[in-house]
Amino acid sequence: MSTGLLVQYIVIGLVVLASALYTFRKLAPQLTNRWLAAASIRLSKSGHAMWVQAFGRRLQPKQATGSCSDGCSTCGACGPKPPVNARGDAMPLEFRPRRH
Repeated sequence: MSTGLLVQYIVIGLVVLASALYTFRKLAPQLTNRWLAAASIRLSKSGHAMWVQAFGRRLQPKQATGSCSDGCSTCGACGPKPPVNARGDAMPLEFRPRRH
């Protein structure tokens, strides 16, 4: 196997791994936050080298601040709101046939 082919396989493998991690992070954010927090706690202990502790602190996930931009989805206020008429009632869907 030539060196160029080996480098190509390594680069493709890294791209596929990064894509899989990104997709998993988007589909299961709470699970990945728990995993990152656990890894961060283990790596940040005082028995490790300084660079390992720094990496552990960097892995620590952001904490939910309670604002609407953090994406925590704990309060339910960030989701879409149903349309409301003048009386304050939720408006039902109205289906109309297509015009040809």
